[in-house]
Amino acid sequence: MDMQGSRTLPVTQQVAWDALNNPEVLKRCIPGCDKFELSGEQRYTVGVAIKIGPVSAKFSGSVQLTDIVAPSSYALQFDAQGGVAGFGKGDCKVELKPLDQGCELHYTVHSRIGGKLAQMGQRLIDGVSKSLTEDFFSRFEQVLKESLAPEEKTELVTPEVTSASARSVPVWVWVGGGLLLAAAVYLLR
Repeated sequence: MDMQGSRTLPVTQQVAWDALNNPEVLKRCIPGCDKFELSGEQRYTVGVAIKIGPVSAKFSGSVQLTDIVAPSSYALQFDAQGGVAGFGKGDCKVELKPLDQGCELHYTVHSRIGGKLAQMGQRLIDGVSKSLTEDFFSRFEQVLKESLAPEEKTELVTPEVTSASARSVPVWVWVGGGLLLAAAVYLLR
């Protein structure tokens, strides 16, 4: 499955990049996500529970970030297993472009699934994927709005991170989070 899209965000490119590199923000925004943890250099372990049609499954997997050009782009590869429900694999590219007010996020996802998920109709899978992707972005935009200082709408207020490895955690997925969400959605389709 291939999916692409873009979103205009009400924050600067740097603020969006920082939010997309915050594992707690991603965990909060990815529907059904209960785990998004650093497990190696630019590698994350992820856990997501999703129900698509008659198939409910808990997916465990990993996301590896590559080609990182902060604060503008990165690529990621994902691999997830959902037991008898199936598996999903793929890659994603995320790009942030500054605008006069805010920034624009572009993403492309290429994925493939197997198992029971692959037996479901493409229409159902496409519909669920789009719905989960929209849910991710709605949550992400809400987190950004909640974090904005009332008097200044261009700065994201985030807790200070003291761990060097946590600071270097680029979030995608999305869309590493978004992208992870898209991968999880694709797997569930």
